[in-house]
Amino acid sequence: MRLTHDIFLEQQQKLLMTPELRQAIAILQMSTLELGEHIQKEMEENPFLDEKEPEEVPEQEKREAEAEAEANNALEQWMEYHSDRDYGYMPQEREEEKSFENYVTSRPSLVEHLEFQLRMLSRDDQDLPIGEYLIGSIDDNGYLTVELAEVAARLEVPEARVEKVLKMIHSFHPHGVGARDLSECLMIQLCHYGKNDPIITEIVQNYLEDIGRGRLNRIAQALNISVQEVQEICDLIRTLDPKPGLQYSNSEQVKYIKPDIFVEKIDGEYVVIVNDFQFPRLTINRTYEKILRQPEAFSQEARQYLEEKMGSAMWLIKSIEQRRMTLYKVARCIVDIQKDFLDNGIAFLKPLTLREVADIVEVHESTVSRATTNKYMETPQGLYELKYFFSTGVQCRRGGERISARSIKKQIEEMVAQEDPTQPLSDEQIAQNLQEQGISISRRTIAKYRNELGIASTIIRRRY
Repeated sequence: MRLTHDIFLEQQQKLLMTPELRQAIAILQMSTLELGEHIQKEMEENPFLDEKEPEEVPEQEKREAEAEAEANNALEQWMEYHSDRDYGYMPQEREEEKSFENYVTSRPSLVEHLEFQLRMLSRDDQDLPIGEYLIGSIDDNGYLTVELAEVAARLEVPEARVEKVLKMIHSFHPHGVGARDLSECLMIQLCHYGKNDPIITEIVQNYLEDIGRGRLNRIAQALNISVQEVQEICDLIRTLDPKPGLQYSNSEQVKYIKPDIFVEKIDGEYVVIVNDFQFPRLTINRTYEKILRQPEAFSQEARQYLEEKMGSAMWLIKSIEQRRMTLYKVARCIVDIQKDFLDNGIAFLKPLTLREVADIVEVHESTVSRATTNKYMETPQGLYELKYFFSTGVQCRRGGERISARSIKKQIEEMVAQEDPTQPLSDEQIAQNLQEQGISISRRTIAKYRNELGIASTIIRRRY
């Protein structure tokens, strides 16, 4: 077998993911807040980007002429001043702006809150390092994550002293912090509220799993008390906080939602408005655009840099406009399909898939998925994520139409809310009620929807 080198032509079709295409996909997937932050970052890095003033209207020729003359004047002054100079950037000093935000303090974290109480209540300076070590070992939920023997060995102190400091931490706010398990956390809170009688203590220490599974009869038989008493104790236990540390969770993790789409009913018709006024309107800086037309004033490297920034600015503006048009088309399609929901509520929500919207808008299914990810629509029925309008459907025997799964979940919630607490509805009974309304659905599907809604089983919901 002889190996040879040959040259031949071959035609291939490939999809190349260019940096510009990646940027367009990323911008399409951004929410309004994320896009605003991205635009601000790009404006700081790209000199060709400029913010269009609200009163700047491109159709007026007079203003265009004035802007052109101003740009030429600025260009001449810039070229004249910098023709033989090379200065670095000198930031202009300005007085700090006084505003209310400069005086707003952040909420203390859980560690800071506990350390403050430790310094206030500790009477022995030798207990401070022990308390600080224990507080530093408490997780975000408020539970101690280290063994006392390990703390005693590391700090070279008796374990009894570590136990004493931990008891002091148990008296801190939020009540229940520093516990080593759920049972101890609940007992600390019960002691604080003066509810730690022997029967309640026995149930908390030995029967929490039975409470979670709704086995109240078993607890009543074991403790020789009535089921009604067990139920009252369970109601008391459910008022306690199983994760007290979350009361001082990091406030920076809070994410505020700004609607990406507004839907308003005007003269009997629903109008779709894309929320693009939360971030600045971009335009090309005329001064730098004129500078780029002076090739003899720059080196090849500088000109290449300016051309790259110019292309990046134009592509960013194009991607933002393309995002706006895609969002409008997708939202318009959803509104047209879900008019009954907008008029009457969740019970009239229709089943809808990404593919159906993609076929109507004439884009790829992945484009619809990106356009609806982390996007929210403000409607007359409230604020909803765009993904909320997409759900599977269940066949309805009356009329042969399909009904949305979210609509069925809403009906399940209403049935459970109206049921007799002493005789709660079973999954089979809920399925029968829906079948009487012409909705063909199985008991297993009802159980699945009930679990997704966070509704407990019949045994746990039952009141004695």
